[in-house]
Amino acid sequence: MTEDIPAPAEAGTEAVYVFAVCRAEEPPDLTGPVGLTGDSPLRPLAVGPALMAVVQTVRAADFTDEAWQARLADEPELERYARAHHEVVCTVASRLPTVPLPLATLYHDEQRARAALGRESRRFNAALERTANHSEWGVKVYVTGAPAREAAEAAEAAPRRPAAGAGRAYLDRKRSLRDRRERHRTDALRIADAVDADVSALATASRRLPPHGGRVPDERRTQVLNATYLVAEERSAELARLARNLGERTGAQVELSGPWVPYSFVGEV
Repeated sequence: MTEDIPAPAEAGTEAVYVFAVCRAEEPPDLTGPVGLTGDSPLRPLAVGPALMAVVQTVRAADFTDEAWQARLADEPELERYARAHHEVVCTVASRLPTVPLPLATLYHDEQRARAALGRESRRFNAALERTANHSEWGVKVYVTGAPAREAAEAAEAAPRRPAAGAGRAYLDRKRSLRDRRERHRTDALRIADAVDADVSALATASRRLPPHGGRVPDERRTQVLNATYLVAEERSAELARLARNLGERTGAQVELSGPWVPYSFVGEV
């Protein structure tokens, strides 16, 4: 969904900000979060049979390209908007099947919002069917020790003074270190694949993301798996047990986070 507000917007004009679309026969309970501004309440907007968008009136001038670029450069302000958006999504999702929309989804007015979202009703319904009674969980896997040890060994392997046969011995040590690094890399990838396969077998859907590069600051560990999984709520305890067992079985650090609203599995809506 792309932003529907032109740049520049006229000062003082209003826009409709959309947080999410939920399945509801009647207007949903929106008590609790205030949204992006205290100037106008959250409200439902019917966008199709049994589909309600959660919207709020905002100042269009606050969401021009220029205003949004400035916000992107202001980390505290951007975080405030992101947290407000996420709070609304989480509150609605705790009460009704919900499809979260991206940050800064806006339209000129309710008529345009209703028309645009209504055209996506089939995709919203498909996403709601796919994620009903499911949560998103993150799994990160770390291996420890070997990269740091190898760096130290490489430094020790360097010849400090010429000696008979020192050059050949140095090359042999470098070759041995390279082989160990390759074995370590192969073992780490095997662990990542094994964890991903076992968790994917339990999950309804999964997404494997690029691992964060380099070692974690101040720790001798390297991330080898960064993945997210769509898991039925009734299997959450089973997932926690599986994560513990995988850590014990592989010797790796398996970190489980969640449950979250399934942002990663609603598709392009």
